[in-house]
Amino acid sequence: MAAAFDLQAHRGGRGLTPESTLAGFKNAISLGVTTLETDLAVTKDDVLVLSHEPRLNPDLVRGPDGKWLAGAGPTIHSLTLVELKTYDIGRLNPATKYGQQFPTQKPSDGERFPTLAELYAMAGSRVRFNIETKIDPTKPDETVDPKHFAELTVAAIRAAGMQKRTTIQSFDWRTLVEAKRLAPEIETVCLTIESRDMNTVGPRSSPWLAGLDARTPNASVPQLARLAGCSAWSPFWRNVTAATVVEAHAVGLKVIPWTVNDPAEMKRLIDLKVDGLITDYPDRGLAVLDEKGLKTH
Repeated sequence: MAAAFDLQAHRGGRGLTPESTLAGFKNAISLGVTTLETDLAVTKDDVLVLSHEPRLNPDLVRGPDGKWLAGAGPTIHSLTLVELKTYDIGRLNPATKYGQQFPTQKPSDGERFPTLAELYAMAGSRVRFNIETKIDPTKPDETVDPKHFAELTVAAIRAAGMQKRTTIQSFDWRTLVEAKRLAPEIETVCLTIESRDMNTVGPRSSPWLAGLDARTPNASVPQLARLAGCSAWSPFWRNVTAATVVEAHAVGLKVIPWTVNDPAEMKRLIDLKVDGLITDYPDRGLAVLDEKGLKTH
């Protein structure tokens, strides 16, 4: 029997509902996605919370006074959980370019930064979780160090009994190597992007790859991901080719591109035999899967 296609709701499906909120994750579950994809940050008191940005983002954060932040806010790591919970993330700021990217997003005022524990408690027994350690090796002061980040993440997963339903992903493979050392039973996912604006692979030795080097003769990104202990490779969707999918499968990796929002591109990638997709619009993804005769469960 073929494995179910892994349709992942990116940040809970930010095209439909406010990103990284319990309201968004509830909506994604109701639609029938396989996996909730989300990012982790660490508060001053070492609590794992869900946020794509290490700093409070004026595109989607309102202060205790109800007003949008005037600029980039403090790092989440400089705030306690109690302090962080005073901010509202239930709608996008319509005055910003980012806020205008998702016109169909339905606001949910009063949403607060959830903890990972709150997500686990809300989600029920069917859905899976793909959680990203959001850490940048070029900005070490924005969050905790990779070893501590991995320790907190593994401890939270084990405390919830979610080892078999959670994968840990990251662009910074240092956290993945450390997590795998601490918890061999938890699968990890190697994230990559190769673009003009950001390249975590090369062409020079990259700080993102935990000491592995794409310049090594005959090395490829799938081979490096396997050496890092990952069970899946999650490349930027524009970087996926038929050849890289074949090679990744040959070394035992699943391929789950991010973040794919165009149904035509979803269909193209499915035809390349990827194992899943990460999307801001899980409703579009489910419609494409239905057309292709694929199931998420």
